[in-house]
Amino acid sequence: MDKFEQQLAVRWSDVDQNRHVRHSCYYDYGAHSRIRFFAAVGFDAKKMSQENIGPILFKEECSFLRELGLNETITINFQKGEVREDGSRWILHHEIFNSLGEKSAHITIKGAFMDLATRKLTIPPKELAVAIHDLPQGKEYVYRK
Repeated sequence: MDKFEQQLAVRWSDVDQNRHVRHSCYYDYGAHSRIRFFAAVGFDAKKMSQENIGPILFKEECSFLRELGLNETITINFQKGEVREDGSRWILHHEIFNSLGEKSAHITIKGAFMDLATRKLTIPPKELAVAIHDLPQGKEYVYRK
C-alpha cells in the first residue's frame, strides 16, 4: 500500500477550554484511522467478529507538536514500525497534520491481536498480516533538543 490516510474535521466536542483540541482526541483520531484501515483491507467489525479476533494495545504514546483548532481539516496517516513476520505483534505509527500540512502530533502504538474466545494473543489471518506489512515504513518520533 502506497499510503493510508484519512481526513477529519475537528468538531466542537474535540476542543477544550483553551480553544484547541484536547489531548485525548488525538488518541481517538488515531483509533478511528486504524479501524478505517482494517475495514479498507477487508477486516471491518463484522469480518473481525467472524474471525473471532480483535486488535489490542499494550502501549499508546502521543507526542504533541502543534495545536489543532476548531473546524480545521486534519490528515491522519498510518505507518508500520516493527512488525513480526506473522503480524501477531506490531508497532504502528500515526502522524497527524494540521490544515496547513504541518505535523501536529505523532502517535506510536504497540499491540497485537487477541482471540476473542480464549482471550489470548493470536496470529491474525494471513491477509491481514500482509496488509499491515504493506503499510509504508514509519519511525519513532524523537524530540529535537
